[in-house]
Amino acid sequence: MATALALALCGTARAEGLLQLYEAARAYDATWQSARSQYEANVFRGEQARAGILPQAGLSAGLTRSEVDSRVAAPGTSSDRGFTTQQATLSASQPLYRPANVATYRQGQRQIELAEYQLTAAGQDLMIRVAQAYFDVLAAQDTLAFVRAQKAATAEQLASARRNFEVGTSTITDTREAQARYDLVLAQEIAAENDLRVKRLALDALVGKDNTQPNPLATPLNVPAPVPADPEAWVAAAEGSSPAILQAKKAVEIAELETEKAKAGHKPTLDLTSSYGITRNPGGSATTPLDSRTNNGNVGLAFNLPLFAGFATQNRVRETLSLEEKARSDLEATRRAVAQAVRTAYFGVQSGQGQVRALEAAEASSQSALDANRLGYQVGVRINIDVLNAQSQLFQTKRDLAAARYNVLLGHLRLRQANGTLQPEDLARLNTLLAP
Repeated sequence: MATALALALCGTARAEGLLQLYEAARAYDATWQSARSQYEANVFRGEQARAGILPQAGLSAGLTRSEVDSRVAAPGTSSDRGFTTQQATLSASQPLYRPANVATYRQGQRQIELAEYQLTAAGQDLMIRVAQAYFDVLAAQDTLAFVRAQKAATAEQLASARRNFEVGTSTITDTREAQARYDLVLAQEIAAENDLRVKRLALDALVGKDNTQPNPLATPLNVPAPVPADPEAWVAAAEGSSPAILQAKKAVEIAELETEKAKAGHKPTLDLTSSYGITRNPGGSATTPLDSRTNNGNVGLAFNLPLFAGFATQNRVRETLSLEEKARSDLEATRRAVAQAVRTAYFGVQSGQGQVRALEAAEASSQSALDANRLGYQVGVRINIDVLNAQSQLFQTKRDLAAARYNVLLGHLRLRQANGTLQPEDLARLNTLLAP
């Protein structure tokens, strides 16, 4: 009946793998969509810097109406007339030597690369969030299943204690102990049901689907070890792949170019300029009543040499040099933080694998202890509380083992995220460990 009710509540639930849900999250998750839009904005901002080294052109036009009232000293001599002036000018310029503009353009290219690294970090963060939510649901399902199994075993023990009390082979204490343990398991079941509901809602909100049912882990599960089996190799790989380190490196390059821009304040600039203008007076002008038209074209060079700017340029250079040193210090701090995170993640996976092996042995030992206590209770050398304690120990070990397996799998992903090598292919490899 419980199974039928669960299936009815699931409705249209569909079992899906980790990679499928990751693809769904890429199309739905608001945080990822925001990061992608920010990336596109950063790319367009970087491309704006190209304008400083490309030609500039402009067209201007104007129409002026003038009224002239001219009077002379001789009596009765005056002139009153109006005329229109039409003017259009096409101008263009091409920077020939502008070191500040070149540095700005190179900064723009670095900004585009920086945006790519930021998007990579956001994509890796999405993979971790999907995997975390996925395994949280599986862990909550396992917890609920183990609690219900414990409830069934405790109910059986409670019934046995009641029968023994009725026939006089045990005291009321056994019955009350079994009843107390059964009530405790009922409370644990309610908490486990609510936890599963919350974890499933979190996964649904991440992938944009309702009542998602993740595929469970295949059994038996062989948790792989990290390859290469050397934490320093993972740290070395992070130098060329970690988005955090790559971003810090680009920040140093951008700071160096900012210093170049500041030093360019002492340097001259040279531009190629040209213009072509037309001026028409259909009704004459102030000097002649006849129609006129003037065409004027010119090509030239514009040279500018800064001489003194009130020490602003010198102080700007000092400022950018300090910011450049700050960027280098930030890079070194990022390297150390990434190395620490990689080592922590690596040893976390190693420790998790050892914990899985220990819990697998503990599960077998707990099962043997429970069997021995049940036999001892039947022959009268063990009391009811011994059996209840053995049951609790077994199911707690099962829950811990399931959680440890999920933590190791997630630890593999976090290790690759820490050194920057996490890819969707890693989710695909994890997907092979799931039972369809």
